[in-house]
Parts: sequence; C-alpha cells; structure tokens
Amino acid sequence: MDDSKNRKIRIGITQGDINGIGYEVILKTFADPQMLELCTPIIYGSPKVAAYHRKALDLPANFSIISSASEAGHDRLCIVNCTSDDIKVELSKATPEAGKAALDALERAIEDYRAGLIDVIVTAPINKHTIQSEGFSFPGHTEYIEQRLGEGQKALMILMKNDFRVALVTGHIPVSQIASTITKELIEEKLMIFNHSLKQDFDISAPRIAVLSLNPHAGDDGLLGTEEQEIIIPAIQEMTGKGVWCFGPYPADGFMGAGNYTHFDGILAMYHDQGLAPFKALAMDEGVNYTAGLPVVRTSPAHGTAYDIAGKGLASEDSFRQAIYVAIDVYRNRCRNKAMRANPLKKQYYEKRDDSDKLKLDNAEGEEL
Repeated sequence: MDDSKNRKIRIGITQGDINGIGYEVILKTFADPQMLELCTPIIYGSPKVAAYHRKALDLPANFSIISSASEAGHDRLCIVNCTSDDIKVELSKATPEAGKAALDALERAIEDYRAGLIDVIVTAPINKHTIQSEGFSFPGHTEYIEQRLGEGQKALMILMKNDFRVALVTGHIPVSQIASTITKELIEEKLMIFNHSLKQDFDISAPRIAVLSLNPHAGDDGLLGTEEQEIIIPAIQEMTGKGVWCFGPYPADGFMGAGNYTHFDGILAMYHDQGLAPFKALAMDEGVNYTAGLPVVRTSPAHGTAYDIAGKGLASEDSFRQAIYVAIDVYRNRCRNKAMRANPLKKQYYEKRDDSDKLKLDNAEGEEL
C-alpha cells in the first residue's frame, strides 16, 4: 500500500456470470474516460465475451488484451483472459459453463491479489447455483473471499449508499435457522468488526451504530419473543462498556419507516432480508455491497445477474460505478490510517497556568486525549 500515492489504484474486476448484465455494467462504466483517470482497471474474464457484449449492445468502450496484470497500462481498460476461447454466451440462461468461467476469473484475481499485482477486488454478480463446484461450495462471494483471503479474520457484509450503511448479523442462511444462530457473542463480534470498519475504512472517528431487534416491536417486553432481553440488549450493554457507541434494539419497521436511520453511521440488522429489503427499496440504484473485516478491499454492485434484462441494454451501471468509487475510497483511507499509525504525532494538550494557555507536548505512552 505504501506506493499508492505514486500510481493509480489497480482494480481487479471479475467478470461474474457471462450470461447476465456483468459485462454491460462494466463496459458502460469504463466507456466514460474520466473513470480511467481514477484507477487502472483490469478485468479478469474473456476478451471474446467482452467483445460479444460490446458489439451486441453497441457500447463505445475499448479494451486491451494482456496476459498478466503486471502489463496493465494507464488510461486503458485491460482484460486478462481466464477462460477458454470456445466459451459460449447464452444470455439469460444459467449454464454450468458460465459458472466455471465466473469461478476461473475469481480464482485468477485472488492469485494476482496475493502476488501484489492488484490492490482491490470488485466483483460482478455471479449465479450462486452455477458457480458451485469442488472449488466453490459457498453461499456467495463473501464467504468464499473470507476463506481465501481472510487470513483468519471474519467478514461482515455491508450494503451501503453514501452514509447509509446496513450490516448483517446473519447472512445467507435459511430463515428457520436465524433465531438459533443469533447469540450474544455473534452480535458482539459483528459490532466490533462494524465499529472498526467505520473507523478504518470510512474515516469516522466515533461511529454511532443502531442495532435492530429480532422480533416485531422489539419483543414487546417478552410477549413476542425474549431474544431482545436475553441476547441483544446484553450484547449492546457489553459493547457499550468497551467503547462502541451502539444503541437499540429498535423495531425494524418503525426505525426504517420513520427515517431514523439517517441519524446513525451504521445499522446492524439481525438477518438478511430485515436489513436488505428496506435498503434496496431506498438505495438500490447506487447501492454497493462491501465486504468489511478482511485484509482485502472487496466491493460489488448491490444487484444480481438480472437475467430478465440481460442483453437488452437496459442495465444501469450506477451501482457498479459506485462499487469502484467505494473500493478506491476505502483503499485510500486504509493507506492513510496505516501511515498515521506508522508515524504517530506527539500527544498534545493545553495546560492552564497563570491565566495563559501554553501548548505542552507529552511523549508518555498510552496516554490519550
């Protein structure tokens, strides 16, 4: 990360499902030459498939074919070929070939990230069924990247648009398993990751996190469930004692409906649809899926493969473009925070003496203002 000031951030973009809208939103995003001034984009996929989508949709984006990310040049969209040249595009169809092509691109991007050839990863949408194989037996990107690049750290899925950020205690699990999965320890773990990410990745010095209830009306004092009293509130109290500014639990319907989410830096929902249904209703067009808690910076558009409009030229690139922006911002914030920790300033405070304020310097370790 230390040389980020001297060059553009290298963004590894995985092609996702070739039968969906992935290439459409990628090519539309980088048809704007200003995007190439912000970063060095490297697509992991197929030049043949990219050319097919470009021609079918009459898109003005140009790209260069390279054999390695190390060859990527400035002011140019580049593609590293990760798939067989005889790969077939079947728009709107879920095919095993498309699943394999998506996994091949993802694995190559991960290899190059480990080799230091790219700085961040932005993933186009996959089909969670067709990508399943001996090498991929996960509910989605988040879990797979946690296992491959997490270095033992736990991931936290955050859906975000500007200052509206929703994270999840439980993610891709059946509804029947939600209540038994939620524990005090799990909530505390997610709050700790969320709080750290808001500070490190989004440069918020004292984040305020709202915690949603599990049951309707926050359990109504035990009438509609006891998880709030026995699990969620104790977790909030424990984390508050550790310096995490978390509040709640709030009934999800009223909290979102009344717009209370605007008063917080982050919202922690108990399960997938509790958080993502209102988020996508309010912020779908420019929403970004950010994987917090891991050494790697990974983002994705908030939408899926959108088979229903694949190949029709109707897909909006707004969400994908925002995913690029977020990846760049988070990477820069991490670089800045790393530099600050490496070169800490001397502690400063003012001491009142004889009606005059005198600036004092204190090198005592462990003393904070």
